[in-house]
Amino acid sequence: MAAAMWAPIAGFLLVLPALLLPPAASSAAMVFPLHGNVYPSGRFFVTMNIGVPAKPYFLDIDTGSDLTWVPNQLYEPKGQNMVRANDPLCAALHEDGWSGDGNHMLPTQCDYEIKYADGASTIGALIVDQFSFPRIATRPNLPFGCGYNQGVGENFQQTSPVNGILGLDRGKVSFVSQLKMLGIITKHVVGHCLSSGGGGLLFVGDDDGNLVPSSRVTWVPMSRSNINTKNYYSPGSATLYFDRHSLGMNPMDVVFDSGSTYTYFTGQPYQATVYAIKGGLSSTSLEQVSDPSLPLCWKGQKAFESVSDVKKEFKSLQLNFGNNAVMEIPPENYLIVTEYGNVCLGILHGSRLNFNIIGDITMQDQMVIYDNEREQLGWIRGSCGRSPTKSVMSLFP
Repeated sequence: MAAAMWAPIAGFLLVLPALLLPPAASSAAMVFPLHGNVYPSGRFFVTMNIGVPAKPYFLDIDTGSDLTWVPNQLYEPKGQNMVRANDPLCAALHEDGWSGDGNHMLPTQCDYEIKYADGASTIGALIVDQFSFPRIATRPNLPFGCGYNQGVGENFQQTSPVNGILGLDRGKVSFVSQLKMLGIITKHVVGHCLSSGGGGLLFVGDDDGNLVPSSRVTWVPMSRSNINTKNYYSPGSATLYFDRHSLGMNPMDVVFDSGSTYTYFTGQPYQATVYAIKGGLSSTSLEQVSDPSLPLCWKGQKAFESVSDVKKEFKSLQLNFGNNAVMEIPPENYLIVTEYGNVCLGILHGSRLNFNIIGDITMQDQMVIYDNEREQLGWIRGSCGRSPTKSVMSLFP
Protein backbone atom coordinates (compact mmCIF):
# COMPACT_ATOMS: atom_id res chain seq x y z
CA MET A 1 0.00 0.00 0.00
CA ALA A 2 2.82 2.37 0.80
CA ALA A 3 4.77 3.22 -2.31
CA ALA A 4 8.29 2.11 -3.07
CA MET A 5 11.38 4.19 -3.71
CA TRP A 6 12.39 4.85 -7.28
CA ALA A 7 16.11 5.55 -7.07
CA PRO A 8 17.89 4.23 -10.20
CA ILE A 9 20.74 1.81 -9.59
CA ALA A 10 23.89 1.46 -11.64
CA GLY A 11 26.13 -1.53 -11.24
CA PHE A 12 24.21 -2.86 -8.24
CA LEU A 13 21.54 -5.10 -9.74
CA LEU A 14 21.92 -8.73 -8.75
CA VAL A 15 20.14 -11.81 -10.03
CA LEU A 16 18.95 -13.73 -6.97
CA PRO A 17 17.59 -17.25 -7.53
CA ALA A 18 14.16 -18.38 -6.43
CA LEU A 19 13.99 -21.63 -4.50
CA LEU A 20 11.40 -24.19 -5.49
CA LEU A 21 10.11 -26.53 -2.83
CA PRO A 22 9.52 -29.20 -4.17
CA PRO A 23 10.90 -29.11 -7.79
CA ALA A 24 7.57 -29.57 -9.60
CA ALA A 25 6.69 -25.98 -10.45
CA SER A 26 2.98 -26.53 -10.90
CA SER A 27 2.52 -27.84 -7.36
CA ALA A 28 5.34 -26.08 -5.56
CA ALA A 29 5.60 -22.89 -3.64
CA MET A 30 8.04 -20.43 -5.14
CA VAL A 31 10.36 -19.06 -2.47
CA PHE A 32 12.29 -15.84 -3.07
CA PRO A 33 15.04 -14.34 -0.88
CA LEU A 34 14.35 -10.85 0.41
CA HIS A 35 16.70 -7.95 1.05
CA GLY A 36 16.28 -4.68 2.88
CA ASN A 37 15.14 -3.74 6.37
CA VAL A 38 12.83 -1.42 8.27
CA TYR A 39 15.63 1.03 9.06
CA PRO A 40 17.45 2.62 7.33
CA SER A 41 16.31 1.08 4.02
CA GLY A 42 12.59 1.32 4.76
CA ARG A 43 11.72 -1.54 2.41
CA PHE A 44 11.87 -5.32 2.03
CA PHE A 45 12.38 -6.15 -1.62
CA VAL A 46 12.71 -9.05 -4.03
CA THR A 47 14.55 -9.33 -7.34
CA MET A 48 12.35 -9.98 -10.38
CA ASN A 49 13.82 -10.63 -13.83
CA ILE A 50 11.63 -9.00 -16.48
CA GLY A 51 11.79 -8.60 -20.25
CA VAL A 52 13.72 -10.11 -23.17
CA PRO A 53 16.58 -10.22 -22.49
CA ALA A 54 15.77 -10.44 -18.78
CA LYS A 55 16.77 -7.48 -16.63
CA PRO A 56 16.63 -7.58 -12.83
CA TYR A 57 14.47 -5.12 -10.87
CA PHE A 58 14.28 -4.61 -7.11
CA LEU A 59 10.59 -4.59 -6.16
CA ASP A 60 9.06 -3.71 -2.79
CA ILE A 61 6.81 -6.60 -1.70
CA ASP A 62 3.40 -5.04 -1.14
CA THR A 63 0.40 -7.01 0.13
CA GLY A 64 -1.58 -3.77 0.10
CA SER A 65 -1.43 -3.33 -3.70
CA ASP A 66 -2.42 -5.46 -6.65
CA LEU A 67 -0.44 -3.80 -9.44
CA THR A 68 3.22 -4.66 -9.95
CA TRP A 69 5.06 -1.79 -11.60
CA VAL A 70 8.49 -0.43 -12.56
CA PRO A 71 9.45 3.13 -13.57
CA ASN A 72 9.86 3.96 -17.25
CA GLN A 73 13.31 5.38 -16.52
CA LEU A 74 14.46 1.77 -16.13
CA TYR A 75 12.02 -0.07 -18.42
CA GLU A 76 11.21 1.06 -21.96
CA PRO A 77 8.12 -0.75 -23.28
CA LYS A 78 7.71 -1.73 -26.91
CA GLY A 79 4.46 -1.26 -28.77
CA GLN A 80 3.56 -4.93 -28.61
CA ASN A 81 3.87 -4.83 -24.81
CA MET A 82 1.15 -2.24 -24.35
CA VAL A 83 -2.23 -3.36 -23.01
CA ARG A 84 -5.07 -1.67 -24.90
CA ALA A 85 -7.87 0.19 -23.16
CA ASN A 86 -10.47 -2.40 -24.25
CA ASP A 87 -8.44 -5.38 -22.98
CA PRO A 88 -10.01 -7.43 -20.12
CA LEU A 89 -6.81 -6.87 -18.12
CA CYS A 90 -7.44 -3.13 -18.26
CA ALA A 91 -11.01 -3.63 -17.12
CA ALA A 92 -9.79 -5.79 -14.22
CA LEU A 93 -7.27 -3.13 -13.18
CA HIS A 94 -9.86 -0.37 -13.23
CA GLU A 95 -12.35 -2.62 -11.44
CA ASP A 96 -9.87 -2.70 -8.56
CA GLY A 97 -10.08 1.09 -8.37
CA TRP A 98 -6.96 2.20 -10.24
CA SER A 99 -8.55 4.20 -13.07
CA GLY A 100 -6.63 6.57 -15.26
CA ASP A 101 -7.83 9.92 -16.57
CA GLY A 102 -10.96 8.94 -18.47
CA ASN A 103 -10.96 12.26 -20.37
CA HIS A 104 -7.55 11.57 -21.89
CA MET A 105 -7.56 7.76 -22.17
CA LEU A 106 -5.98 6.59 -25.42
CA PRO A 107 -7.49 3.46 -27.02
CA THR A 108 -4.00 2.09 -27.60
CA GLN A 109 -3.05 1.95 -23.92
CA CYS A 110 -4.47 1.26 -20.46
CA ASP A 111 -3.70 4.16 -18.14
CA TYR A 112 -3.81 4.03 -14.35
CA GLU A 113 -3.27 6.30 -11.37
CA ILE A 114 -2.56 4.90 -7.90
CA LYS A 115 -2.41 6.82 -4.64
CA TYR A 116 -0.90 5.08 -1.62
CA ALA A 117 -1.63 5.40 2.07
CA ASP A 118 1.62 7.26 2.80
CA GLY A 119 0.79 9.98 0.26
CA ALA A 120 2.95 8.57 -2.54
CA SER A 121 1.55 8.02 -6.02
CA THR A 122 2.27 6.61 -9.46
CA ILE A 123 0.77 7.26 -12.90
CA GLY A 124 1.50 4.96 -15.81
CA ALA A 125 0.30 2.49 -18.42
CA LEU A 126 -0.35 -1.25 -18.15
CA ILE A 127 1.95 -3.54 -20.13
CA VAL A 128 2.66 -7.27 -20.48
CA ASP A 129 6.13 -8.79 -20.67
CA GLN A 130 8.04 -11.95 -19.85
CA PHE A 131 9.05 -12.88 -16.30
CA SER A 132 11.93 -15.34 -15.87
CA PHE A 133 12.17 -17.61 -12.82
CA PRO A 134 15.19 -19.85 -12.12
CA ARG A 135 14.49 -23.59 -12.30
CA ILE A 136 11.17 -23.03 -14.07
CA ALA A 137 11.17 -23.61 -17.83
CA THR A 138 8.00 -21.59 -18.36
CA ARG A 139 8.53 -17.86 -18.77
CA PRO A 140 5.06 -16.40 -18.38
CA ASN A 141 3.92 -13.09 -19.78
CA LEU A 142 2.51 -11.15 -16.83
CA PRO A 143 0.85 -7.73 -16.60
CA PHE A 144 2.55 -4.88 -14.76
CA GLY A 145 2.66 -1.13 -14.86
CA CYS A 146 5.21 1.16 -16.46
CA GLY A 147 5.13 4.24 -14.26
CA TYR A 148 6.04 7.55 -15.89
CA ASN A 149 5.12 9.93 -13.05
CA GLN A 150 5.94 9.01 -9.44
CA GLY A 151 5.46 11.02 -6.26
CA VAL A 152 7.15 10.15 -2.97
CA GLY A 153 5.31 9.95 0.34
CA GLU A 154 6.10 10.62 3.95
CA ASN A 155 9.03 8.80 5.58
CA PHE A 156 10.74 8.52 2.18
CA GLN A 157 14.03 6.65 2.63
CA GLN A 158 16.54 7.83 0.02
CA THR A 159 18.84 4.93 0.93
CA SER A 160 16.38 2.36 -0.42
CA PRO A 161 17.51 0.72 -3.68
CA VAL A 162 13.96 -0.25 -4.63
CA ASN A 163 12.84 0.30 -8.24
CA GLY A 164 9.11 -0.40 -7.99
CA ILE A 165 6.44 -2.60 -6.43
CA LEU A 166 5.47 -6.28 -6.52
CA GLY A 167 1.69 -6.31 -6.05
CA LEU A 168 0.59 -9.18 -3.82
CA ASP A 169 -2.98 -8.44 -2.77
CA ARG A 170 -6.16 -10.21 -3.91
CA GLY A 171 -6.79 -8.18 -7.08
CA LYS A 172 -7.15 -9.88 -10.46
CA VAL A 173 -3.97 -8.34 -11.89
CA SER A 174 -1.80 -9.07 -8.85
CA PHE A 175 1.36 -11.14 -9.26
CA VAL A 176 -0.07 -14.10 -7.35
CA SER A 177 -3.49 -14.03 -9.03
CA GLN A 178 -1.87 -14.07 -12.47
CA LEU A 179 0.52 -16.92 -11.57
CA LYS A 180 -2.41 -19.01 -10.40
CA MET A 181 -4.51 -18.20 -13.46
CA LEU A 182 -1.65 -19.37 -15.71
CA GLY A 183 -1.13 -22.57 -13.69
CA ILE A 184 2.38 -21.64 -12.50
CA ILE A 185 1.13 -22.12 -8.94
CA THR A 186 -1.94 -24.04 -7.84
CA LYS A 187 -3.01 -22.03 -4.78
CA HIS A 188 -3.45 -18.33 -4.08
CA VAL A 189 -1.29 -18.20 -0.95
CA VAL A 190 1.35 -15.62 -0.01
CA GLY A 191 3.72 -15.65 2.95
CA HIS A 192 6.62 -13.50 4.07
CA CYS A 193 9.17 -13.73 6.86
CA LEU A 194 10.87 -10.37 7.51
CA SER A 195 14.00 -10.42 9.63
CA SER A 196 14.70 -7.64 12.12
CA GLY A 197 18.34 -8.12 11.14
CA GLY A 198 17.53 -7.50 7.48
CA GLY A 199 16.48 -9.80 4.67
CA GLY A 200 14.06 -12.69 4.88
CA LEU A 201 11.95 -14.65 2.43
CA LEU A 202 8.76 -14.48 0.39
CA PHE A 203 6.77 -17.47 -0.80
CA VAL A 204 3.82 -17.74 -3.16
CA GLY A 205 1.81 -20.84 -3.98
CA ASP A 206 0.96 -24.19 -2.44
CA ASP A 207 1.54 -24.34 1.33
CA ASP A 208 -0.20 -27.56 2.46
CA GLY A 209 1.88 -27.68 5.63
CA ASN A 210 5.15 -28.29 3.78
CA LEU A 211 6.42 -24.76 4.32
CA VAL A 212 5.26 -23.85 7.81
CA PRO A 213 3.87 -25.92 10.71
CA SER A 214 0.21 -25.02 10.12
CA SER A 215 -0.96 -26.45 13.43
CA ARG A 216 1.18 -23.93 15.32
CA VAL A 217 0.10 -20.93 13.27
CA THR A 218 -2.33 -18.44 14.82
CA TRP A 219 -5.15 -18.25 12.26
CA VAL A 220 -7.82 -15.56 11.90
CA PRO A 221 -10.58 -15.48 9.24
CA MET A 222 -10.17 -12.80 6.60
CA SER A 223 -12.69 -10.01 6.91
CA ARG A 224 -14.27 -8.18 3.98
CA SER A 225 -17.03 -6.30 5.79
CA ASN A 226 -15.39 -3.45 7.71
CA ILE A 227 -12.69 -2.21 5.34
CA ASN A 228 -13.81 -0.05 2.44
CA THR A 229 -11.96 -1.98 -0.26
CA LYS A 230 -12.30 -5.66 -1.02
CA ASN A 231 -8.66 -6.45 -1.83
CA TYR A 232 -6.96 -5.47 1.43
CA TYR A 233 -5.89 -8.28 3.74
CA SER A 234 -7.81 -7.70 6.95
CA PRO A 235 -8.26 -9.96 9.99
CA GLY A 236 -11.17 -7.75 11.00
CA SER A 237 -11.38 -5.87 14.28
CA ALA A 238 -9.04 -6.18 17.25
CA THR A 239 -8.96 -4.91 20.81
CA LEU A 240 -5.73 -3.10 21.70
CA TYR A 241 -3.91 -3.91 24.94
CA PHE A 242 -0.82 -2.39 26.56
CA ASP A 243 1.05 -4.55 29.06
CA ARG A 244 -1.96 -6.93 29.15
CA HIS A 245 -4.35 -4.09 30.06
CA SER A 246 -7.06 -2.94 27.66
CA LEU A 247 -6.70 0.64 26.49
CA GLY A 248 -10.46 1.01 26.84
CA MET A 249 -11.44 1.62 23.23
CA ASN A 250 -13.83 0.04 20.79
CA PRO A 251 -12.28 -2.67 18.59
CA MET A 252 -10.17 -1.22 15.77
CA ASP A 253 -10.26 -2.29 12.11
CA VAL A 254 -6.89 -3.69 11.04
CA VAL A 255 -5.14 -4.28 7.69
CA PHE A 256 -1.88 -6.22 7.16
CA ASP A 257 0.30 -4.35 4.65
CA SER A 258 3.88 -5.36 3.83
CA GLY A 259 4.22 -2.26 1.65
CA SER A 260 4.05 -0.05 4.74
CA THR A 261 7.36 0.30 6.57
CA TYR A 262 5.77 1.37 9.83
CA THR A 263 2.52 0.62 11.64
CA TYR A 264 -0.22 3.26 11.51
CA PHE A 265 -2.96 3.75 14.10
CA THR A 266 -5.90 6.09 13.61
CA GLY A 267 -6.53 8.97 16.02
CA GLN A 268 -7.89 7.36 19.18
CA PRO A 269 -5.73 4.18 19.16
CA TYR A 270 -2.64 6.25 18.36
CA GLN A 271 -3.22 8.78 21.14
CA ALA A 272 -4.00 6.01 23.64
CA THR A 273 -0.85 4.10 22.66
CA VAL A 274 1.39 7.15 22.96
CA TYR A 275 -0.17 8.05 26.32
CA ALA A 276 0.38 4.52 27.66
CA ILE A 277 3.98 4.34 26.44
CA LYS A 278 4.86 7.76 27.84
CA GLY A 279 3.27 6.80 31.15
CA GLY A 280 5.37 3.67 31.29
CA LEU A 281 8.53 5.71 30.72
CA SER A 282 7.83 8.30 33.44
CA SER A 283 10.05 6.55 35.98
CA THR A 284 12.95 5.93 33.57
CA SER A 285 15.91 8.08 32.61
CA LEU A 286 14.78 8.39 28.99
CA GLU A 287 14.17 11.92 27.69
CA GLN A 288 12.04 12.85 24.72
CA VAL A 289 14.18 14.27 21.93
CA SER A 290 13.75 15.59 18.40
CA ASP A 291 15.04 13.21 15.71
CA PRO A 292 14.56 13.65 11.93
CA SER A 293 13.89 9.94 11.51
CA LEU A 294 10.46 9.72 13.20
CA PRO A 295 8.05 11.98 15.12
CA LEU A 296 8.42 10.52 18.64
CA CYS A 297 11.89 9.61 19.96
CA TRP A 298 13.83 9.35 23.22
CA LYS A 299 17.48 9.55 24.18
CA GLY A 300 19.30 7.76 26.96
CA GLN A 301 22.33 8.64 29.03
CA LYS A 302 24.41 7.30 26.15
CA ALA A 303 23.62 6.48 22.54
CA PHE A 304 21.77 3.24 21.90
CA GLU A 305 23.18 0.76 19.41
CA SER A 306 20.11 -1.46 19.08
CA VAL A 307 16.61 -1.93 20.46
CA SER A 308 18.05 -4.62 22.75
CA ASP A 309 19.81 -1.84 24.69
CA VAL A 310 16.54 -0.20 25.68
CA LYS A 311 13.65 -2.66 25.23
CA LYS A 312 13.47 -3.40 28.97
CA GLU A 313 12.10 0.13 29.50
CA PHE A 314 9.09 -0.54 27.25
CA LYS A 315 6.08 -2.84 27.55
CA SER A 316 4.47 -5.08 24.95
CA LEU A 317 1.31 -4.30 23.03
CA GLN A 318 -1.25 -6.94 22.11
CA LEU A 319 -3.94 -7.14 19.45
CA ASN A 320 -6.76 -9.47 20.49
CA PHE A 321 -8.84 -10.66 17.54
CA GLY A 322 -11.10 -12.89 19.64
CA ASN A 323 -11.26 -16.71 19.69
CA ASN A 324 -7.92 -16.66 21.56
CA ALA A 325 -6.16 -15.20 18.50
CA VAL A 326 -3.62 -12.69 19.81
CA MET A 327 -0.79 -10.91 18.02
CA GLU A 328 1.97 -10.04 20.48
CA ILE A 329 3.80 -6.80 19.69
CA PRO A 330 6.93 -6.69 21.86
CA PRO A 331 9.08 -3.53 21.89
CA GLU A 332 11.24 -4.98 19.11
CA ASN A 333 8.17 -4.85 16.87
CA TYR A 334 7.35 -1.18 17.38
CA LEU A 335 10.70 0.54 18.07
CA ILE A 336 13.76 1.42 16.00
CA VAL A 337 17.16 2.84 16.97
CA THR A 338 18.27 5.58 14.60
CA GLU A 339 21.69 6.58 13.32
CA TYR A 340 21.67 9.28 16.02
CA GLY A 341 21.51 6.70 18.80
CA ASN A 342 17.94 7.52 19.79
CA VAL A 343 15.05 5.08 20.16
CA CYS A 344 11.91 6.01 18.19
CA LEU A 345 8.32 4.84 18.06
CA GLY A 346 7.58 3.00 14.81
CA ILE A 347 3.82 3.41 15.24
CA LEU A 348 2.69 6.53 13.40
CA HIS A 349 -0.49 8.61 13.36
CA GLY A 350 -2.59 7.52 10.39
CA SER A 351 -4.42 10.82 10.09
CA ARG A 352 -5.49 10.14 6.48
CA LEU A 353 -6.77 6.63 7.21
CA ASN A 354 -10.03 5.16 8.45
CA PHE A 355 -8.40 1.86 9.39
CA ASN A 356 -5.20 0.75 11.14
CA ILE A 357 -2.20 -0.66 9.26
CA ILE A 358 0.09 -3.37 10.60
CA GLY A 359 3.33 -2.64 8.76
CA ASP A 360 6.72 -4.29 8.35
CA ILE A 361 8.06 -3.21 11.73
CA THR A 362 5.31 -5.14 13.53
CA MET A 363 5.48 -8.19 11.24
CA GLN A 364 9.22 -8.75 11.70
CA ASP A 365 10.56 -12.13 12.90
CA GLN A 366 7.39 -14.03 12.12
CA MET A 367 5.98 -15.74 9.07
CA VAL A 368 2.79 -13.98 8.03
CA ILE A 369 0.57 -16.03 5.72
CA TYR A 370 -2.23 -14.73 3.49
CA ASP A 371 -4.22 -17.84 2.54
CA ASN A 372 -6.80 -16.81 -0.03
CA GLU A 373 -7.89 -20.40 -0.60
CA ARG A 374 -9.11 -20.82 2.98
CA GLU A 375 -9.85 -17.11 3.46
CA GLN A 376 -7.60 -16.80 6.51
CA LEU A 377 -4.58 -14.88 7.78
CA GLY A 378 -1.96 -16.44 10.01
CA TRP A 379 1.32 -15.73 11.80
CA ILE A 380 3.98 -17.69 13.65
CA ARG A 381 7.25 -16.55 15.23
CA GLY A 382 10.35 -17.72 13.39
CA SER A 383 14.01 -17.13 12.58
CA CYS A 384 13.50 -15.09 9.44
CA GLY A 385 17.19 -14.29 9.08
CA ARG A 386 18.16 -17.93 8.57
CA SER A 387 18.32 -19.40 5.06
CA PRO A 388 16.07 -22.45 4.67
CA THR A 389 17.87 -25.58 3.54
CA LYS A 390 15.53 -28.41 2.60
CA SER A 391 12.42 -26.74 3.96
CA VAL A 392 11.19 -23.44 5.26
CA MET A 393 10.05 -25.51 8.26
CA SER A 394 13.64 -25.25 9.53
CA LEU A 395 12.91 -21.61 10.39
CA PHE A 396 10.34 -22.62 13.00
CA PRO A 397 12.08 -24.91 15.53
